[in-house]
Order: sequence, then structure tokens, then C-alpha cells
Amino acid sequence: MKVLISGAGITGPTLAWWLRRYGVDVVIVEQASHLRTGGYVIDFWGAGFDIAERMSLLPQIREAGYAMQEVRIVDDANRRIGGFSVDVFRRLTAGRYVSLPRGDLASILFHSIENDAEVLFGETIEHLDDTGSGVRVDLSGGSSRDFDAVIGADGLHSRVRELAFGPESQFETYLGYCVAAFEVDGYRPRDELVFVMHTEVGRQVARFTLRGDRTMFLFIFKEQGGIAIPMEDTEAQKSVLRDRFRDCGWETAQILKEMDRAGSLYFDRVSQIRMEEWWRGRVALTGDAAFCVSLLGGQGSALAMIGAYFLAHELKNGGDPTAAFKRYHASLDGFLRSKQKDAENFAGWFAPSSRIRLFLRNQATKLLGIPLVADLAGRNGLLDRITLPPE
Repeated sequence: MKVLISGAGITGPTLAWWLRRYGVDVVIVEQASHLRTGGYVIDFWGAGFDIAERMSLLPQIREAGYAMQEVRIVDDANRRIGGFSVDVFRRLTAGRYVSLPRGDLASILFHSIENDAEVLFGETIEHLDDTGSGVRVDLSGGSSRDFDAVIGADGLHSRVRELAFGPESQFETYLGYCVAAFEVDGYRPRDELVFVMHTEVGRQVARFTLRGDRTMFLFIFKEQGGIAIPMEDTEAQKSVLRDRFRDCGWETAQILKEMDRAGSLYFDRVSQIRMEEWWRGRVALTGDAAFCVSLLGGQGSALAMIGAYFLAHELKNGGDPTAAFKRYHASLDGFLRSKQKDAENFAGWFAPSSRIRLFLRNQATKLLGIPLVADLAGRNGLLDRITLPPE
């Protein structure tokens, strides 16, 4: 079997690693001209953590990661008004929990397969022709190639999904928020291993210190109708952030000034992808392209790895890819719908829509200092109620 994977983020390399292990020939096509870095800090745990262990990548992930100690909510004067210790998460996961930049996880996964799969950077899929016995793929570089199956692992704004299933608007559920992230060198003050966040009604800005004297910043703001800005228009995105946060307190004015020193800016809508089926003929989707939970769900990267693992498991015996796609969808659909529902319910926690909701959110975080409350709340959110199939 020969499979084309679109996307070299989290999902694509994970899928490629397992398919190569099962003897499948793999080609990865990636729109970017090089491996993308940056993004935002993610928390990594659960079944995705178990998959990384099966790939023997945990030592690298732990080395790249951070043992975050505290989530701290502060007021305009930087006084602590809420938050909690992260120890509860480590306790409930038996230490199988780490925070790290999403780009670092993507890099670790990519380098684990770069010598075992053909990778085409700076290419996009222009056309798919599913003949029933294979898929003819026209690439932007002018070549046409044949594959037994094509997998869209190309994220929320999937090109494969658009070509095989239709416009993104058919499947996107916008959750009412936008998010942005960037990092700079030499920012002060620094609070090591503390995620510091300042929240006002409808918006939040946060920072987290990284190695090498770097600091990562995260913006979340409520935006009822969404923002239609081209992904490549960084200046327009910066303008939106300055407008939405220009009168925000705490260190926000200083952070906005630092934005011009950033090498790159991540900016997007906070949305979910909801589909009745993740495949059509010999073309299938996985990761955010199929079932994006949203950044606010807190587990997108791990869920992407889970999807890739289950899909590879179904494809490993060869035969009809369509039958494998059906089994893959049936095994994960209920689990991922539940994760999407949890994320949708949790979204308002980041940028509450009223002063009373903001006050209650801050008070609720203090309750996480009570072990019984923390264990109950954490257990509901941290346990992945799914069994991974054998390797």
C-alpha cells in the first residue's frame, strides 16, 4: 500500500510513523516551505502520552517540556486573585503529564520519521481523482502521482477536506473566540514554571517563560462573528490584537509593544470541525481536519495522535482502505464527540462574558487547592475513557 499524507504537523508524522512500522509506503506533502515552529504551549497527557511512549519518544518530549508548577490569575497590579497548583494533574496522571510548546512536539514527531518517508515541502494538493481502485493526485509543483489512499492530516483549514468533502463552512462550528500567540526574547518580568494570566470580561492575555530567556504570550478574546483575515496577513492580525486589547490592564500595553519583535504570530478562530463521516471513498481525514476539538479543549495534540494511531491500526493489514476507514470512524466517533462537548462547555472559562462569571471563575480556581475538589475535577477532565488497540 502507498499512502499520501497531507500535513507535517502533529497528526501527519504520527500517522506516518505507524504506517511505516506496518510496512506501508508513505509520502508527506506540506504546504509550508519548512517545518513550522512556534504556536502555543500545550499540556500533554492521556492516551496521546501512551502513544508517544510506544514510539519511544517520551525522553525527548520530557526533555523539551516543562514541569509547570502553577496557573496564576492576577489583577492589574499583578496581585494573585485566583489559580491553582498543577500538582493535581501530575498526581492524577501518575506523573504522565508535561507542558511543552506545540512546535517542539511537532518537531520531535517529524524528526522521528523524516528518514523513513518521502517529504515534499512547499507543495499543495491541487486536485484529487478517486478512481475506485486508487487516487490520482495533482500537486502544485506540476506533477501527478498515484496512491492507494490519501489522508488529510492538514488541520482545521484542511485542503484535503475542501477538495474531497466541500467548503469548510459546511463543517466548522465557530465557538465565538479568537486566539493568538507569539514569543520574544528577554521579556521581563519572568515567573519561572508559572502560567500567569490576566482576564477581563471577554478577553485574556497570558505569559509563560521558556528556556533561552524566551517568553510565550497567549491572547484569547471573544469575537461574536469571527474575523475574516487571510492567514498570511500578519500585520492585519497584529492590528486586530492592538484594537481588542488597547485598554486592557496589567502588562498588556508592554506585551503589545513586544509583538513587533516576534519572529512569527499564530492567529486563528477558535472552532470545531464536526462531520458525520471522516472518509469518502479512498480519501480520509484525521486530527483537526476531521474532528478539531479546538485549542480551548486543552488536548488537541494528544487527540490528533490518538486519531492517527487508530487509523494506522486499521490500515496496517492492507486490503480495501474504505473498510478500514469505516472501522476507524466507528471506533472513535463517540469518544471524540464527547471531547468536543467538554471543550465547548469549557470555552467560557478562558474569557468569561460578564463580571459575575469572571468572579465565579476566579473563585472556582481557588477551590482546586482543596485536594478532594481538585481530584474530582481533574479526574473528570484528565481521564481518556478509551482503550488503545495493541501495536
